[in-house]
Amino acid sequence: MGAPADHLAEAFHGLADHLRFLQALGVKELPLSREYLAGPGGGLRRLEQAIEGCTRCKLCRGRRTIVFGSGPAEAGLMLIGEGPGEEEDRQGKPFVGRAGQLLTRMLESVGIPRDEVYITNIVKCRPPGNRNPEPDEIAACGPFLDGQLATIRPGVVCALGTFAAQTLLRTREPIGKLRGRVHAFGAIPLIPTFHPAFLLRNPGPQYRRLAWEDMKLLRREYDRARGG
Repeated sequence: MGAPADHLAEAFHGLADHLRFLQALGVKELPLSREYLAGPGGGLRRLEQAIEGCTRCKLCRGRRTIVFGSGPAEAGLMLIGEGPGEEEDRQGKPFVGRAGQLLTRMLESVGIPRDEVYITNIVKCRPPGNRNPEPDEIAACGPFLDGQLATIRPGVVCALGTFAAQTLLRTREPIGKLRGRVHAFGAIPLIPTFHPAFLLRNPGPQYRRLAWEDMKLLRREYDRARGG
């Protein structure tokens, strides 16, 4: 298949994914235009526009900003946490506090620049007191996360922390049992690891060593997905 045909196929994949996302939001009719063939970058912009002013769940009452996600639309690696914290809620970007700084160092330790990956959360608004998101909140944000996954189509997903891993894998197993191996997330390999905030609260060598092993596994899967 030649390059023009590849680009056309990619555009139609993106259009189909976006239409499924709109259907999940309850949209029944849609006037199509050329903007719907704009590729992953255009798809993410449309998703972010769709979530503006969202009131689909009670988290909208206490948030400052909606923390949609950050990173390149063509990222081969997608990191998913549970929800924004206080600093993320203030700045409108995921993982920008102390945990975010540690995450950047974790990625760099295996040669992955942060600006090469896409980072988002299960829910896009901060839960009060940084509690775990509740089922109705996860369900309300579900179409947006599904839309991000369908638009970016990452080669590898990394679940950051117990809650994100359990939600994505639909399991109640603790992170200690989930980490250290590759799981099937549909057709995408998923690697769970500790949330950086957990590592800050537990700075001992035991968890550092386990996190390092996870990062090396993530690097291997990332290289494999890129054909390296």
